[in-house]
Amino acid sequence: MMTLLDQAGKVRSGEELPLEQITAFLNNAGMNLNGIPELSQFPGGASNLTYLLKYADAELILRRPPIGHKAKSAHDMVREAKLMQALKPVYNYVPKVLAICEDSTIMGCDFYVMERIHGIIPRQNMPESLNLTVQDTHTLCLNVIDKMIALHQIDYQAAGLQGLGRGAGYVQRQISGWSERAVQAKTDNSADFSEIVAWLEQHKPAQDAATCLIHNDFRFDNVVLNPQNPLEVIGVLDWEMATLGDPLMDLGNTLAYWAQSDDDAIFLSMRRQPTHLPGMLTRQEVIAYYLEKMGLEVENSDFYVIFGLFRLAIIIQQIYYRYHHGQNKNPQFAEFVNITNYLQKRCLKLIANYSRG
Repeated sequence: MMTLLDQAGKVRSGEELPLEQITAFLNNAGMNLNGIPELSQFPGGASNLTYLLKYADAELILRRPPIGHKAKSAHDMVREAKLMQALKPVYNYVPKVLAICEDSTIMGCDFYVMERIHGIIPRQNMPESLNLTVQDTHTLCLNVIDKMIALHQIDYQAAGLQGLGRGAGYVQRQISGWSERAVQAKTDNSADFSEIVAWLEQHKPAQDAATCLIHNDFRFDNVVLNPQNPLEVIGVLDWEMATLGDPLMDLGNTLAYWAQSDDDAIFLSMRRQPTHLPGMLTRQEVIAYYLEKMGLEVENSDFYVIFGLFRLAIIIQQIYYRYHHGQNKNPQFAEFVNITNYLQKRCLKLIANYSRG
């Protein structure tokens, strides 16, 4: 079963770390580590970069911002780490943060180090050797969704977490904020999103459905499964965008990544989680299941789905913007503008379908 555990690989060129300085910082923080670690990097890394520091007597995870330009409020490592520390007592799936560094002399940016949760991360495809049945896959799907629901059902006020976000008015702030980012990340070869923004403004709900703790990037490749029981979720990762907000916006963001088996070939080719497998819920089934569990009713679920796709398109375009202007040389980002343009067309198609009723 060890071969199923999520593995880090070779560090990408230009994304190496100053290991001696990091080790000295961690030891000054009281960690008593021996020697210089073996360094490897986890796949992904289009946003924050995630590394494995393998010491003789410890395995640690380090998170740092991406190389190059970043939005003013994005990739705040200190905020992410402190938020995780605040959430850990009420949501035990959060990894334990071990050290936070705000000294830019060490590697030129803030970073933090956390415990490694050993387990299986369901990325684009489930490991074939798991041999999950259709019923197993269905159970896993519900278990993952249930972890998002559990987060949304936390009494954040009783837990003293009122300071994690601004709360009410979240929907409007999100539309405004991502609309501004769309303009700022525009390149000469990227699509225009003004028609989509106008539709979102016109069809936004009169008020937020609720205010709760939301993850804002909840998907299968951000959960960790128990190697001894792969249907059990033991960790939830990547808390960079977590805040207080509307839970239906969180759901819409999750569904932006939810490629199902009958989607077009382009959307399926973008798939980064195994939601196409027999036994997985469709997007509409996810919405129905979630609403029932949360006791919510929605007049226009299309709004949240379209917003999620719009937001995802701008996230990808921001990454392409850095590449386009030479601030990041990772060659996998060269085609990201094509994804942005495809998602714009997908949003417009959903808007047209909505208008036809």
